[in-house]
Amino acid sequence: MPVVGFLHTGSAASNGGDAANFQRGLRETGYIEGQNVAIEYRWAEGLPDRLPALAADLVRRQVSVIVAPGGDVTALAAKAATTTIPIVFMNGSDPVASGLVASINRPGGNVTGVSLFAGTVDAKRLDVLHELVPHVTGVAVLNNALVAEIDARSKALAEAAKTMGLQLQFFNVNNDSDFDTAFTTIANQKIGALFVSGSAFFIRRRDKLIPLAARQKLPAIYAWRELAEAGGLMSYGTSVPESSRQTGIYAGRILKGESPADLPVLQPTKFEFVINGKTAKALGIQIPDRLLALADEVIE
Repeated sequence: MPVVGFLHTGSAASNGGDAANFQRGLRETGYIEGQNVAIEYRWAEGLPDRLPALAADLVRRQVSVIVAPGGDVTALAAKAATTTIPIVFMNGSDPVASGLVASINRPGGNVTGVSLFAGTVDAKRLDVLHELVPHVTGVAVLNNALVAEIDARSKALAEAAKTMGLQLQFFNVNNDSDFDTAFTTIANQKIGALFVSGSAFFIRRRDKLIPLAARQKLPAIYAWRELAEAGGLMSYGTSVPESSRQTGIYAGRILKGESPADLPVLQPTKFEFVINGKTAKALGIQIPDRLLALADEVIE
């Protein structure tokens, strides 16, 4: 029976959806856990420093393929651990720029996967926030170190902000104490809106992030719908569940004999715009009709 290694930065409790959707994709290729495939799960529990050892353990166990969702840091740890075992990643950055693959269409080597290309929609996400609160000129941006190309994305976002007449203040948030520091500064400086960058870290810590934004009555936009579903005001980005499913499909295709070198990196074709109407009412914000018409879903 083949064995698939599942390596994740987060925990089973907070990222079980990634595993479930991966399994769904795997089943579509004919592989069912416990029947004709085994899955070895390795969770870093939000501690990225653990990833190299967890990846090395999967290599020692000679798994048939390693699936590495959870961002650039997870995929890079898997790649550093082996040049022979196939790897299927899911990340938010440009996988060529981060060094995961040689090219999108012909990855080469032992790595392929799904890229959400979160940076490509950062400017659009900021524009949506600006349309919601056009009177606000100062925007706080929460970044996270797990995103490999965060410096380049921040520079591009700052350039886009200039054309909108916005001033951005960037905060690096990598743990709970960073949240407290950032939101204290946001309150003291009376920054009027919040932009949260696309990192799996913010999905995992939505129970901390969203109440802080609500407490300060900050209009906020997030990259993933999971945050809007959890009470965040708005999200605009790609579908993480669908991308997780695609990792399972690719893993199954590799188990059937295809080479990751020949499987092009998958890119998003659909972007979701979700508005939480209940949160808007709680904040006293009137959502413009144009944004309501553009929304894929309005949570009431």
